[in-house]
Amino acid sequence: MAKASMKKMLEAGVHFGHRARFWHPKMEPFI
Repeated sequence: MAKASMKKMLEAGVHFGHRARFWHPKMEPFI
């Protein structure tokens, strides 16, 4: 379970990372 959870989180992190690049300029004031 732990390994599967970590893998999912890592995969989700990669997807969020790509989206964050596009969102960052607008999200910066909120962070």
